[in-house]
Amino acid sequence: MCQRTGKAILAQAPCFGVLYFLCDFHHNFGGRVRNRNTNTILRGVSILFLTVALVLTILSLINYSRQRNNYPASMTIAGISVGGLSPAEASQRLLEVYTSPIEAQYGDAIIHIDPGTVGFEIDVETMLAAADLSRTGGPFWGGFWDSIWNRTPPETQIPLSSSISEERLREYLQNEIALRYDQPPAPAQPVPGGTSFLPGAPGQTLDLGRAVLLITDALRSPTNRTIALSFTRSSASRPTIENLEILLKQIITVSDFDGLIGFYMRDLQSGQEIHFAMDNKQEISAEPDIAFTASSTIKVPIVASYLINRGSNLDAATTDAISRVLAKSDNSATDQVLERIDSNNGPIIVTQNMESLGLNSTFLGGMFFLGAPNLLPGRLTPGNQRADVFTDPDPYSQTTPSEMGILLADIYQCAQSGGGALVAAFPDKVNPATCQLLIDFMAQDKLGSLIQGGVPDGTLVPHKHGYVLSRDGIMHDTSDVGIVYSPGGNFVLSVYTFHPVQNIWDNTNPLFVNLTLAVYNYFNVSTQ
Repeated sequence: MCQRTGKAILAQAPCFGVLYFLCDFHHNFGGRVRNRNTNTILRGVSILFLTVALVLTILSLINYSRQRNNYPASMTIAGISVGGLSPAEASQRLLEVYTSPIEAQYGDAIIHIDPGTVGFEIDVETMLAAADLSRTGGPFWGGFWDSIWNRTPPETQIPLSSSISEERLREYLQNEIALRYDQPPAPAQPVPGGTSFLPGAPGQTLDLGRAVLLITDALRSPTNRTIALSFTRSSASRPTIENLEILLKQIITVSDFDGLIGFYMRDLQSGQEIHFAMDNKQEISAEPDIAFTASSTIKVPIVASYLINRGSNLDAATTDAISRVLAKSDNSATDQVLERIDSNNGPIIVTQNMESLGLNSTFLGGMFFLGAPNLLPGRLTPGNQRADVFTDPDPYSQTTPSEMGILLADIYQCAQSGGGALVAAFPDKVNPATCQLLIDFMAQDKLGSLIQGGVPDGTLVPHKHGYVLSRDGIMHDTSDVGIVYSPGGNFVLSVYTFHPVQNIWDNTNPLFVNLTLAVYNYFNVSTQ
């Protein structure tokens, strides 16, 4: 044991290094010192060093025993280092970390979530029991020997043992986060006094399933306890049809037109309608709908009746006549078409066809040539029997805004899908091709004003406008009815105006343009 070859080994251990020093000292000097005093000194020194070595060994053993009562430096519990800590200290540290709130960001909101609130608990006893088993499971003297040689024990990881109530978590997310911070999409709002809409705001809805996973992971992590909650974003809502109606009435109120106006609009996708009447900028009842002079808008029912009764296989002369009727509003051509329906009773057949469609306030009493007899004198309708309004409707030709709008909607539906009242009323005479032909003829009206003036260039607007001088030689009536095809949706407009003094074009035309533009903007407002 006192051989020099053991020097390198013995010098590494503090307790045995003293013993080596004594051996080495005795080997070098024992033979040289011969006297008793020297031997006594050496013996005393040896005993001293042996005593010191024993004391150091005992102290190391005591220190190791104390360390063994704590967790080794290489141990983690639930991802938290507990090296050198007692079980009580480790328990405290675990609770400090896992009971602290996690931070959730939802949009602009910062939310602190208490683990206990959502039913999250850690099982400290189970984790400490597993740590204690690992700490005390190895042999005592083997561990002591490793400590003497400064050998680091292998890394020990005790996994997290926890539980969470998903039901409580979902309830918290729904009631405390989603209910408070979810935002429904805001609809576009009309610009007061204008014809456009302020864009709405997109909405956000908490992704509940994803939130459960993110929060659960954060609660189980000792370090990553900040999360960003996911949500689904919805596009801003289109303006409501109620807001559109408010805007339309505002446009009339601030316009220079102070006469009577009847307005009808139908959304050809949803079937929603706007129907109202205003007299001198004050709203009045539109039920029953008000009778107006039909003027040239009656030519749409005339051509429709021709196609119903004579079919859509047109010869060149008839094609030319119908084109002049709807494109040029040619009255003589209109009489030709009426005669082709029936040489004597063309106007009556037109009226009967409209009645078959349920349009009881729309009629044609005679031909267009000057002096033509009225075949339906004194005809009474729901529209012309109102006593609260007066439009001095033409006794030969009348309609209402809603009835003409309904007719155009039926023509559109027939062309699109083969459905609607036209097909139902005349199943053997009307088909989509018939209705599309009528729409194509109406598209030849290129006035560029009234309804057409309120849409972008190139917009398809099959329509028919009308205005006529009354018996006093003054124009009191202006009207326009049409189908507007737009990127955001197609719609029907039917607008009739009457002024008891004079219907001034420079007042009426801008009103038609602005009303149409407002409806067009309603259908094409950005929702991004």
